[in-house]
Amino acid sequence: MHMLNLGILAHVDAGKTSLTERLLHAVGVIDEIGSVDDGSTQTDSLALERQRGITIKSAVVSFAIDDVTVNLIDTPGHPDFIAEVERVLSVLDGAVLVVSAVEGVQAQTRVLMRTLQRLRIPTLVFVNKIDRGGAQYERVLEKISARLTPAIVPMGAVGERGTRDAHFTPFDDARLRAPLLDLLAEHDDELLAAYVEGRVSDGRLRTALGRQTGQALVHPVYFGSATTGAGIAELMGGIKELLPSGEGDADGPVSGTVFKVERGPAGEKIAYARMFSGTLRTRDRLNFRDGEEGKVTAISVFDGGSAVRETSVAAGRIGKLWGLGDIRIGDPLGLPRKSSSDELHFSPPTLETIVTPCRPGDKGALHLALTQLAEQDPLIDLRQDEVRKETSVSLYGEVQKEVIQATLADEFGIDVLFRETTPLCIERPAGTGRAVEFNGKDPNPFLATVGLRIDPGPLDSGVEFRLEVELGAMPYAFFKAVEDTVKETLAQGIHGWQVTDCTVTMTHSGYSPRQSHAHQGFDKSMSSTGADFRGLTPLVVMSALREAGTRVYEPMHRFRLEAPADTLGAVLPVLAKQRAVPQSTQTHDATSVLEGRVPVAQVHQLEQQLPGLTRGEGELECAFDHYAPVVRGTVEDRPRTDLNPLDRKEYLLNVTRRV
Repeated sequence: MHMLNLGILAHVDAGKTSLTERLLHAVGVIDEIGSVDDGSTQTDSLALERQRGITIKSAVVSFAIDDVTVNLIDTPGHPDFIAEVERVLSVLDGAVLVVSAVEGVQAQTRVLMRTLQRLRIPTLVFVNKIDRGGAQYERVLEKISARLTPAIVPMGAVGERGTRDAHFTPFDDARLRAPLLDLLAEHDDELLAAYVEGRVSDGRLRTALGRQTGQALVHPVYFGSATTGAGIAELMGGIKELLPSGEGDADGPVSGTVFKVERGPAGEKIAYARMFSGTLRTRDRLNFRDGEEGKVTAISVFDGGSAVRETSVAAGRIGKLWGLGDIRIGDPLGLPRKSSSDELHFSPPTLETIVTPCRPGDKGALHLALTQLAEQDPLIDLRQDEVRKETSVSLYGEVQKEVIQATLADEFGIDVLFRETTPLCIERPAGTGRAVEFNGKDPNPFLATVGLRIDPGPLDSGVEFRLEVELGAMPYAFFKAVEDTVKETLAQGIHGWQVTDCTVTMTHSGYSPRQSHAHQGFDKSMSSTGADFRGLTPLVVMSALREAGTRVYEPMHRFRLEAPADTLGAVLPVLAKQRAVPQSTQTHDATSVLEGRVPVAQVHQLEQQLPGLTRGEGELECAFDHYAPVVRGTVEDRPRTDLNPLDRKEYLLNVTRRV
């Protein structure tokens, strides 16, 4: 039996969760179709998902279409959860992108399609809601071709659209022949030659369609309604015939990827993993991240709409794994996989807020709960301020606040408040800085010599650590202590922001060899330890960084704003006030499209003002683009949460207290 791991993706409210319910009903997994409005759907399992009617965490259900077993993954549609979507894409064999026949192509639809194309994931397009008033056919196809991809082929026509009797009629081979030949011949020279010679059979054309759909070169478009069931049978036929099944050698070496982590009722960690090769069994020991190892204690696989306990999970399947206590999202299982999905990358969270418990006594429980939530989403960073007893959390958008707040209340019984959201900036060195402290020379109180040089590095290079001293000049553990501490210290630069895009070179090293006295043990007071290097390194880093100087950069989004042309007079002054810089303007008929850059800090306000400025017709699409130098005075220094190595006296007192 063939296996297909299928993702359903769409903009919010395009109807993808309703489509999931309809598919499950059509194949007999559920007897009654759930309602997003009533919160009774199969895949929306979080209480907040049921309340809001949006999908937040990916859910997995399984069903069969004839001889193909489909693991169907329902993904979030809200832009604040794009990281969750991209994680899921790494385990898919194919996707269905849902577009509303009423609203058409939305901003998030474009983001999703670009990601699918970048990862070369075979994709069918399903235009939903043909039964709704205002449903379009030709106009939606034009929008898909213009705004998503021109490589589409409509698989049928719609009758009585906008009514409960709306239906989808698939084209016969004769009707499909001309558009298919034009589209497929662009990527197939043999087919083009046969076309010219007039010897292309309908069977060959269908085979070519399946092959090029599987290569993500063309995208068949189906129409229908998840509410009435129109077009669902044809879509299921397309899923079975045109999307490639998952491949993998069940007898090969174990290789898989973890795409979701959650906690069970008893607090145990459960990992969702896609297996690409081999067979994983209970009691198997696994290597995953950085030499970490774990033992699988239980396995469930998805079958017939739910997870069923099994003793193994084979290549091509998705399993739930117990026993891997240190596992994280994105970890490889066994052999790391090399594929187009290795190009998967996540934009960094660009916002930050402080979370405070309503009851002061909940501070400890809040930190523990947030730590567990961060396990489920590694792109959410926690920052603990021991001095102010505050916890900060990084975000992609304002909706995540609601999700975190509701999750903490429902799952952990902790009511919280959020402070104002602020942008997450970075620092980059402005020049080169050097510093050195020698063992045994005042004012160095540590038994260690550390010298460092900090140089600016290429954009997006992160932090690179190099040695200009002999590796054998002192024990390797001391070099490792310096390297690790350098990277920890650079988490907070001169202005409190993460320092990146730099090279740190160790220029001096030295230590006091192990001292021991006759009839006595090791004399710690006369011998260097790792603690000496960990204690001294932050002082040297900050001295070098102070000499180099740093500049603060704020996150910028690229934006695309589509609005009625007659509203530009009201929109442009607001864009200027929000520090947005339009870089191009195009006008087609009565619609204008502006593209440019806007500071992340201003995006939320812009989103709130736009409907009133454009009569509700404006559409704003934003995505992280780059970091730009902060205009003087627009971003404050970030409060420090470390031992403050910028102030030597305070730092040494803090280190002494900690010891």
